[in-house]
Amino acid sequence: MSEAATNDDDGGDDIATVNFKLTESFLEQIDDTWQGRGFNSRSEFIRYTLRDAVEFPTFDRDELVALLEAEEDIREGRTTSAEEARERFGTDE
Repeated sequence: MSEAATNDDDGGDDIATVNFKLTESFLEQIDDTWQGRGFNSRSEFIRYTLRDAVEFPTFDRDELVALLEAEEDIREGRTTSAEEARERFGTDE
């Protein structure tokens, strides 16, 4: 990977090189993505993606599991109407 600037706010951080392994097919998907989104390099895209994940975490593992279970409940018809939820939780419309 190149040691291109990372646009850090304080400008004083040293650049570190990080190596990791992934499959060729996943690397192809990454390359298609960064090129399709207009990034200048694979490294720039990976830095951007990691920075975004750290600054704006969206789901942790438990939340993803709960989301998958909710999807299964919907597919299996295990749902609650809005009226039933209001009664159960004591809320008004």
